Amino acid sequence: MTARLKDKVAIITGAGQGVGRGIALAMARNGAHCLIADTNEQNGEAVRDEIRTLGGESIFVTCDVTQRSDAKATVARCVEAFGRLDILVNNAQRAPLRPTPLMDHTDEIVDLCFDTGFRGTLYFMQAAYSHLRERGGRIINIGSGAGLDGLAGQGAYGATKEAIRALSKTAAREWGREGINVNILCPLAKSPGVAALLEQAPEMERKMTAGQPLGRIGECEEDIGGVAVFLASEEARYITGHTLPADGGSSVLR
Repeated sequence: MTARLKDKVAIITGAGQGVGRGIALAMARNGAHCLIADTNEQNGEAVRDEIRTLGGESIFVTCDVTQRSDAKATVARCVEAFGRLDILVNNAQRAPLRPTPLMDHTDEIVDLCFDTGFRGTLYFMQAAYSHLRERGGRIINIGSGAGLDGLAGQGAYGATKEAIRALSKTAAREWGREGINVNILCPLAKSPGVAALLEQAPEMERKMTAGQPLGRIGECEEDIGGVAVFLASEEARYITGHTLPADGGSSVLR
């Protein structure tokens, strides 16, 4: 364990797998106490146990981010368990497992993306606000190149991520004088969701890495988690309202 986030308390939503898990493990390795929020009890408890095996402190809370009451209850449980809240990572997001042309977008697809992504992010930001204000807290919201680039087949998902970016920039303006930093992290990592998408459309991986300076899709903990640790740390105290791609240089091509 290193001490970059020593004794800081973090909530990471959607932390049962993929990018959320990677961020939680990276923060725990840097001394943070982590609340793992996820709908999947088995996955969430497994990540909690991984952190405890590392010597860190962690609890798991079953949470449906589409429910405002769950967001409030999760934040309350965090403060009850650890006495404070310093860091909020809004990572939870669901989306179709295969590319969907715009003409095939249904209300169900749009609702799935916006309810889990935009609404979940907003609900947790509102629930955590008063606690983060006390501590000069950090909010890290997860965006996506699907929104930045307007990827074909990712209309509702990309739109959700751009809505989250807009929400984040508004919060950075409104809450900055209250000591809360809000930034957007746009990862390119082979999470289970991305892996499933690439299995359905293998040509997407070639498109993702074609011309990319580093030529690969990132690892959730090693490549993405470390960036989240930086944004949550004191070294990033003068950074807010920014979008930081952790994408192997894909943003250079935009």
